[in-house]
Amino acid sequence: MRSLKKICLTLFLFACIFSLNAQILKPVKWSFSSKKTGDNEAVLIFTAKIDKGWHLYSQYIPDNGPVATTFTLDKNSSIQLVGKIMEPKPIVQNDPNFNMVLKFFATKAVFTQKIKLLTDKPVTVTGSINFMCCNDVSCLPPNDVNFSIKVGDGTASVEPVQKKDSVVADTASKKPLDTLKKAANDTTTKESVSSSTKDISNMSLWQLFWFAFIWGLFAIFTPCVFPMIPMTVSFFMSEGENRAKSIFKSLVFGLSIILIYTVIGTIVAVTLGANFANFLSTHWIPNVLFFLIFMVFAASFFGMFDITMPNWMINKSDKQADKGGILGSFFMAFTLVLVSFSCTGPLVGAILVKAAGGQVLEPIIGMLGFSIAFALPFAFFAFFPSLLNRLPKSGGWLNSVKVVLGFIELAFGLKFLSIADQTYHWKILDREVYLALWIIIFALMGFYLLGKLKFRHDSDLKHIGVGRLMLAIITFAFVVYMIPGMFGAPLKVLSGYIPPQQSLDFDINKIVRENAGSGTVDNNKEICETPKYSDFLSLPHGLKGYFDFEQGIACAKSLNKPVFIDFTGHGCVNCREMEANVWSDPKVLKILKEDYVIITLYVDDKKELDKKDWITSKYDGEVKKTIGKKFADFQIYFFNINAQPYYVLLDPFVELKDKSVVEKAKLTGTKAHDLNIDNFVNFLQAGKDEFKKRHPAH
Repeated sequence: MRSLKKICLTLFLFACIFSLNAQILKPVKWSFSSKKTGDNEAVLIFTAKIDKGWHLYSQYIPDNGPVATTFTLDKNSSIQLVGKIMEPKPIVQNDPNFNMVLKFFATKAVFTQKIKLLTDKPVTVTGSINFMCCNDVSCLPPNDVNFSIKVGDGTASVEPVQKKDSVVADTASKKPLDTLKKAANDTTTKESVSSSTKDISNMSLWQLFWFAFIWGLFAIFTPCVFPMIPMTVSFFMSEGENRAKSIFKSLVFGLSIILIYTVIGTIVAVTLGANFANFLSTHWIPNVLFFLIFMVFAASFFGMFDITMPNWMINKSDKQADKGGILGSFFMAFTLVLVSFSCTGPLVGAILVKAAGGQVLEPIIGMLGFSIAFALPFAFFAFFPSLLNRLPKSGGWLNSVKVVLGFIELAFGLKFLSIADQTYHWKILDREVYLALWIIIFALMGFYLLGKLKFRHDSDLKHIGVGRLMLAIITFAFVVYMIPGMFGAPLKVLSGYIPPQQSLDFDINKIVRENAGSGTVDNNKEICETPKYSDFLSLPHGLKGYFDFEQGIACAKSLNKPVFIDFTGHGCVNCREMEANVWSDPKVLKILKEDYVIITLYVDDKKELDKKDWITSKYDGEVKKTIGKKFADFQIYFFNINAQPYYVLLDPFVELKDKSVVEKAKLTGTKAHDLNIDNFVNFLQAGKDEFKKRHPAH
């Protein structure tokens, strides 16, 4: 029991110690100064220091290229511009991001502007610089830097400046000011609304490795992975007579996880495409298979049968090499990796997109970091059962632990069946059915802990200890907590583990909303027409919206509202957490309901589209015939990511014809899984404010 406490403590520490804050990349850093060149003449100096591997674009960029570096000086009656802003000799070569020969600068660039002073008093020149920078594989959105330069003492500062009527310095960019502003508006990822998921495309290889490593530790505690721990423990307990043999098998197990993720994962992504992870997490075949695996292990834990290695493997073993142990450990690792694809989140999804897009080194480094961290706790658990060999194999406290784990496996196994049920709309495991099963399972577990149930290998229990009593109290408290969920309670703690609330037949909250009129009176204000697919798809908390991009955009234009795109999935754990914990907040609900047209795009729905709605992918050239494949392809092609949840605020009046207009269409930065309500409110408010700037009539 002390050892088990150590395990729990170790897991708790893993969860508490590691955290990572997203950073805003700033590969170009500006400094400003001035230099007097005569009694009434001076030069303004703009110095850009550029990080290694990045480049800053020239002022002279052809059409359809990146945003040119543009200097805007506020009107000042004390100065007169003399000529154009001069720039150093640029590098001229093909840019792979745009497949064009472009002018740009690396390491450092110094721009100068001659001015004539019209007064003898000190002069302060203010303005801003709009610029864009890229590395060899990706670009950051356009950005603005404000400056204030005092002419006379050479001092300058980078500070917010209240914009006055401005004049654009003659940079011969050939682009009108309003066009440049549209290209360089706050589609940049502002710090106040930055995504909670760091963009891995802008990381160095070491940054990517450590980010992936920490993400791998967090992945252990997802609902698809954590229930695999007792299965791992059970496997390594079954044949652990020899400590050296057990250690060898556990090493094989850990190395197999790393091998499968790093090598096989990358190869599969390159050959089968980025949507293969989506197939594993949402298709009914793997999910039903995972459900059956969990049921088999639960039955074994209850004592129905013992799981042992196949005889043909054992017979091939010899004293020098336990081939059966190697194969068994490998297949246990393979099962773990397959199951984990449902919950490994944004990082693995983004890495797979990179692999499918032709990148090789970055996916390998990312997968390596992720898999090493992912394997460490499991390797620890694989080592640990060898210490239990001196304890009885059946009966006693050890069997009680296995039975409790059996109840847990039984409950978590339903998650996989639920994903298939939601994805294919079987309507077998709606929320109330799912909760009823969980209530019964954990109630039985509570009675077992109190000694009221007895299984095949259980020893006689004359009395219960304080530990079992405490566990029973916690279990029954959990059961009581779930009961209100049968009638519409949100159960936020379980939001990622149970079906969405809108699948509940008897929802008191919904009845109250509809009787109060909020479900129908405001309907015409929130949407324009009956949404496609609304007969089997719905939004949480009584929100109205669309499930088809084109239909939602048309409505947003009609209502003159910005668009809130919600990339989600039936099997998305983090999506349900966001809906239950963030969307439910009154401030968030008010903004979503009144100020946006919501377009929720399910990337894993298996409903087949009408033939007229089929699309040929611009990403992989394949014909997409289902709702999920169509919008998964849409997300990957336009936003280069296949992780959910993923939220984008769009201007409906900018038509998404191809990738080149994505940054213009965005109202602000994107958002991923972030349970901080204030961050989400700021994100929505920033998009709303930007839309009003672009379209004052709103």
